[in-house]
Amino acid sequence: MWTAEEIPDLTGRTAVVTGASGGIGVPTALELARHGARVVLTARDPGRGRDALEAIRAKVPGAAVEVGALDLADLRSVRAFAGTVGGPLDLLVNNAGLGPMPRGTTADGFETQFGVNHLGHFALTGLLMPRLLAAPAARVVTVSSGAHAFGEIDFDDLGLERRYGSWAAYGRSKLANLLFALELQRRAEASGAALLSLAAHPGTTATGILRTGRPLNALMRLLLRSPAKGALPSLYAATSPEAEGGQYVGPGPRVLRPSARAMDPAVAARLWEVSEELTGVRFAET
Repeated sequence: MWTAEEIPDLTGRTAVVTGASGGIGVPTALELARHGARVVLTARDPGRGRDALEAIRAKVPGAAVEVGALDLADLRSVRAFAGTVGGPLDLLVNNAGLGPMPRGTTADGFETQFGVNHLGHFALTGLLMPRLLAAPAARVVTVSSGAHAFGEIDFDDLGLERRYGSWAAYGRSKLANLLFALELQRRAEASGAALLSLAAHPGTTATGILRTGRPLNALMRLLLRSPAKGALPSLYAATSPEAEGGQYVGPGPRVLRPSARAMDPAVAARLWEVSEELTGVRFAET
């Protein structure tokens, strides 16, 4: 079984990990830093970001880590953060995410889960693409979920305004994550870009997506895998020499087969075009 001990030396490489102030984001950033990468942790809450940074430095003294403010629910924040990233970017882990929740909207008017989980990361990846293409062999890892299998993309009602369900919205956002990751790989291959795009599924993990204060959730947390184990699929996708572009890496880690919906290139291409229109972000030639 692959473990984080097998991560190769990452000295000289730069990584950005979104949502690195909690959940699987912390162990993801920790292991990248432990193996020599310079890691930018993004956090919506600066205080939680600093706490995560201090926790990593306590375990890896001298780690090259820093915190960047990023609110994926606000495209102005996405653009501002992207503007702070300089030099070649070797690794982008689109890790941040919201779980099932009552319907809400982002600062830009998008349904919250779709806006944060998909559109925010789509825009961030597009804005950072020049930095990624400047690296010799960059990777983009986008965290999806097994919940993508029950997601549906209705282009006539992307915001689920006619009929909202918290789990339906979550499944839709995770399907969008996987469609995006696979389409990015297709476009990279078509252009000959030295970039790999992969998706990861952490499995059912005890993270903040399970809200605290509920007895059932407290019990479930005792039975679920730890964030450190939940981070392994992302870490494998991000660092293993054996990982390949277009793979969907799940618990184990092992390569999984996405649902048929996630592998539909026509839907993926249309989602890409719609996402460009909604965010105003167009990708550099990949």
